Amino acid sequence: MIEVTHEPLDPEVVTRKVVKDTNGAVVTFLGTTRDNFEGKRVITLEYEAFEEMAVKKLEEIRQGLMAEFQIEDIAIAHRIGRVDIGQISLVVAVASPHRKEAFLACHEAVDRLKSTVPIWKKEIYEDGSRWVACEDHEFHAPEAAAPVTAEDG
Repeated sequence: MIEVTHEPLDPEVVTRKVVKDTNGAVVTFLGTTRDNFEGKRVITLEYEAFEEMAVKKLEEIRQGLMAEFQIEDIAIAHRIGRVDIGQISLVVAVASPHRKEAFLACHEAVDRLKSTVPIWKKEIYEDGSRWVACEDHEFHAPEAAAPVTAEDG
């Protein structure tokens, strides 16, 4: 299951997609909006995506991890648009017969997603905003990843 949506994410719904009687371990990762970054107060996050390509890349990650860890049950859901403090922007659920593979595959899913999927995060501060970690991304952020100051809007 792969989903990119503007709607709030329900981790229980995503996790239920991978729960089966053949799996003895289920690991669910939640990415949430924190209220600070490097000493600055974060007001909200905004995510933008090349949605069609994001879904394709997420499915590639899912398929690669299933082959690599020999597991069948991985679900990834990412929210786009405005995500307020404390809300969930990412859910990765992995189930496998044993815990080690579930933990490793979940960790790897998040790492691969952050470096290869065309979803960009902008942190909005009290005094401006900036695109986060886009310099390491395979795809470039909207607006050329230029920092935006309070004077810009």
